[in-house]
Amino acid sequence: MTMRFILAIIALHLVGCAAPSPRGPGTVEELTRQSAAWDQAIVRKDRDAIAANMADDFRQIDGAGDIEDRRSFLEGVLSPDLRIDPYAVEDFEVRVYGDVALLSGRTRMTGMYQGQAFKSHYRYIDVYVRKDGAWRVASVQITRLRD
Repeated sequence: MTMRFILAIIALHLVGCAAPSPRGPGTVEELTRQSAAWDQAIVRKDRDAIAANMADDFRQIDGAGDIEDRRSFLEGVLSPDLRIDPYAVEDFEVRVYGDVALLSGRTRMTGMYQGQAFKSHYRYIDVYVRKDGAWRVASVQITRLRD
């Protein structure tokens, strides 16, 4: 190898390191905003906004260990029997691994189901996948917590 070739390789490497990464700090901010918008869409029962954030093969494992697919999840959150009050997420964290991101936290949720008030406290993890330049939630798992 010539010195010129080695310098060219080093220069290319440095240019690549200096270029903004689509998975850098901006990704964490993007996913944080997207997750909050999804939560708000669920409270508003905005079908289009909820569905737009979900991967086609979406799955949820709920607190009882039951599995919901995209269709059944949408039916459940959009049911006229369910009203979810606005809620806040605590201990929110985003970890990005290339085209996969893990979003986790805790939520205390209240609302009404079939005319009965409910309270729920749970920890969750959402798995987001980046495909064709867009992040979509592919999997959700929740674990009920005792108050």
